[in-house]
Amino acid sequence: MNSRELYEQGNDYRRQGNWQEAINSYIQAIELDPDSPAVEAKAMLDDILNYYHKDAYNP
Repeated sequence: MNSRELYEQGNDYRRQGNWQEAINSYIQAIELDPDSPAVEAKAMLDDILNYYHKDAYNP
């Protein structure tokens, strides 16, 4: 698979809610092409997964 196909595969996984497989696909795409749009997609997914809101955990 080329980097574009891996990026699209990552998007499909993300839409399905399969976060880990989406990240894995984005990482593989980035390894093949460091300028891939997967760089931004992975960063956005990382932000979503690492979001912490103290009030959500301390009602």
